[in-house]
Amino acid sequence: MSQLALPKLLKGNGLLQTIVHTSGTNVIIMVFTTITSIITSRMFGVEGKGAFSAILFWPTFLIGLVSWGLPTSIIYNLKREAAEKSAEYLRLSFMVQIPISFILGTIAWIFMPTWMADYPPDVITIARWFTVTSIPVLILINLLSALSQSRDRFQVYNGIRLYNPVLKVVVMVSLWLLGAMSIGIASFVSLASSVVVVAWAAYTLRGSLKFKWFRQAIDRKAAKNLFGYGGRVFGVELLGTLYTQFDKIIILALLTPRDFGLYSVVFALSRIYNAVQNAISSVVFPKVTGLPQDQVIRTVGRAFRLSLIIMTIVVLPTMFIGNWLMGVLFGKEFLEASQAFYILAFECIIGGGSWILASAFNALGRPGLVMIRQLIALSVTIGLFFVFTPLWGLNGIAFALLIGSIVRMLVTVAAMKFAFKVKFSSMFFDKKDLAFLYERLNKKRRVTQGGDGDAG
Repeated sequence: MSQLALPKLLKGNGLLQTIVHTSGTNVIIMVFTTITSIITSRMFGVEGKGAFSAILFWPTFLIGLVSWGLPTSIIYNLKREAAEKSAEYLRLSFMVQIPISFILGTIAWIFMPTWMADYPPDVITIARWFTVTSIPVLILINLLSALSQSRDRFQVYNGIRLYNPVLKVVVMVSLWLLGAMSIGIASFVSLASSVVVVAWAAYTLRGSLKFKWFRQAIDRKAAKNLFGYGGRVFGVELLGTLYTQFDKIIILALLTPRDFGLYSVVFALSRIYNAVQNAISSVVFPKVTGLPQDQVIRTVGRAFRLSLIIMTIVVLPTMFIGNWLMGVLFGKEFLEASQAFYILAFECIIGGGSWILASAFNALGRPGLVMIRQLIALSVTIGLFFVFTPLWGLNGIAFALLIGSIVRMLVTVAAMKFAFKVKFSSMFFDKKDLAFLYERLNKKRRVTQGGDGDAG
């Protein structure tokens, strides 16, 4: 194969190519996010890192509570409707989300001193301003991301996620070298980079954003479709937000800012193992929505099984150097949370796999089953938080998350067996998977070689 074979192999907008591109983007994002974490950890220390992480936490958490399932509903409905319908769906989404951002910002401003009672007054002030200004920006990012996914414009979707951490690293490194970094400045850089990304994405997608904001009539069918599916999937997403963020709430309530600093580092570092699975989840759902049930189950199941194989191959050798790497990059004081890192790494892989399977329910219009499994897993996890955290601290939180992810996986597989008559064993093993992957890669290679031959 010539030197151009690999780039040609990865060209295209098919499922495999898009997953590869998105996985690569996820890895790059993880690298830049880790660099940002290293900078802030080195500059602020463990307690300062905890304060900065607490500031960044609130907007993301609050947005997850009031999304109403609209980003997912946009993807679902635009994949099933003609392109001209996108304007009305987007207008309705903006009409609902923009007022919500002001209400949510007001609530955050009033209650932030209570939520962060253990933090210094200057940190609480920064958190207030950062949360109020970040909420509308994050809402726009979510809606623009959904639009780009629904139109198969994954270059824009990946750009929205990639350019933000890249900008933050460039600016933060510059300020670090100049000796001008502080928690307030770092928070402003995080906000400003998000604003720049929103402006770029809106300009790139401007063709799909041409609609009359204050048009009197509302398309009732579009509203019913948008809010109907959004309402059904919102329960799933709300439980997902609580599941993924409740550990931070527990730390804020039961532990110290120092614990938050330690946990924010090991948790973010463990998410590196989820790069491939996150890519599969974000790509598979819009790709399979609208397809026949058999094809959806077959595609999602294969993606799930291959992701477990790939991540198992990756995680085992890298975990041997994880402890050493954490000390070198972040400082020896962060090593006291190394056990929690190992536990969270396994939790990340199991949890990521279950989200891939959940995309089948959403794609087939059955989000209620995902909500049930989220409710069961969340109940187990929160209960274990209150048992394990007082006993083992950060390790207890990590154990609770691991057990919760296992429960979520088992419930998901059981739901697929119940709803779609899928065999339990076939969900975890199919000898045809590796042959399928080899065949697809080999086919692309032959096409590439043929192209090279023609060119020659």
